[in-house]
Amino acid sequence: MITLKEALKLSKEELENFKNDLKAKIEANTDLNAYIDVKNVGEGVPVAIKDNIQVKDWSVTSGSNILQGYIAPYNATVIEKMKAAGISPFGRTNMDEFAMGSTTESSFYGKTLNPHAKDCVPGGSSGGSAAAVAAGLAIAALGSDTGGSIRQPAAFCGIVGMKPTYGRVSRYGLGAYASSLDQIGPMTQNVEDAAILYDIISGHDAKDSTSADMNDKVSDKLDANRKLRIAILPKYIENASDDVKKAYQKAVDALKALGHEIVEKEMMDAKFDISAYYITATAEATTNLARYDGIRYGNRVVGKDLNDTFIQTRSNGFGDEVKRRILLGNFVLSSGYYEAYYVKAQKTRHIIKDEYAKIFEDVDLILSPVAPTTANKFGALSNPMDMYLSDIYTISVNLAGLPAISLPISKSDDNMPVGLQLIAKPYDEQTLFDGALGLEKQIDYTN
Repeated sequence: MITLKEALKLSKEELENFKNDLKAKIEANTDLNAYIDVKNVGEGVPVAIKDNIQVKDWSVTSGSNILQGYIAPYNATVIEKMKAAGISPFGRTNMDEFAMGSTTESSFYGKTLNPHAKDCVPGGSSGGSAAAVAAGLAIAALGSDTGGSIRQPAAFCGIVGMKPTYGRVSRYGLGAYASSLDQIGPMTQNVEDAAILYDIISGHDAKDSTSADMNDKVSDKLDANRKLRIAILPKYIENASDDVKKAYQKAVDALKALGHEIVEKEMMDAKFDISAYYITATAEATTNLARYDGIRYGNRVVGKDLNDTFIQTRSNGFGDEVKRRILLGNFVLSSGYYEAYYVKAQKTRHIIKDEYAKIFEDVDLILSPVAPTTANKFGALSNPMDMYLSDIYTISVNLAGLPAISLPISKSDDNMPVGLQLIAKPYDEQTLFDGALGLEKQIDYTN
């Protein structure tokens, strides 16, 4: 598979031939269920789009039954930016319903398979995007990351996945899960491609009130030889599997070989991250998903009266995991529980943010696991609590609004990819990509 950087240099004829070959390859690998559908539109470089990002005149459903029949009337800002840069949306990738999940098993369209082992999950919620890139069915893809939904599937599938600083990429046109946590980001074959795609989709957007007034670019200034001060977390990774611990030590050794200064730091128990995240995310999801009532757009089940129509539409339209999170969100926002749960979660979120800020007073980057294990077998996380706990290493980044990038480091004993993440201070994507590029070159995962 050619890289995004190479594809941007193809002639129109070369590009059209490549897109036809790519479409044929996708049709030959439909068993992965990485794509919901493929649309060879436009003359640009083909990039896959997660099914919760608006592409004008496309069916966009967030992997849900309740949005069947909805056709997007406009382009998300990231789509407009990509088209202006010579990139065309090529197809919709599968995802956990409304981005609520870590395995892509909750999709209305069925599960996506991991290209490295088809009995394993690709991660979630951007599992379709990760699987497409990993299987050579996409040059690159867009995903969205609310609590690790770009980085975790990237780690499980052996690709690069990057979550920008909150506000660096416009959320206009992204189907909202939790508005204070969501970010669109690139999923690519390598770090340089991620930097290129990040530059294309990032920047200020007047349509997004949370958009940062910044338009800095990073890909033309990448420096793999920068010497940095990098924090490692020996106690924080104690609950990780042996495969993850081995990969972590391999990465530490590689960073030392590159001449980086390694500093040991400590972080508080990740159980506080889990609690703060799921209270915050479900509370915001409850509000965001209230608009799906069968009246304004999407699927409708007609009841005996208006109220019954609401009930029947939502009961039939939403899957079990989405219903579970709506119920939890309503509970933590309800009278008598708001102070006990939601307010405490916001206080904890500030503590998490302050903890990161304290560490970044002394270091440039933090090296962390992405997940406690490699990709799980299908059905292994049937208990929702087990699925929630699998996010322990990613969600604090979203709570603090930080940029982070997952990249493949090694293979496990059973030959599954093991990814780790680098985390940077807010708006310091340049240092994040520089550190990741150096580590990628030193590790040389593809060989």
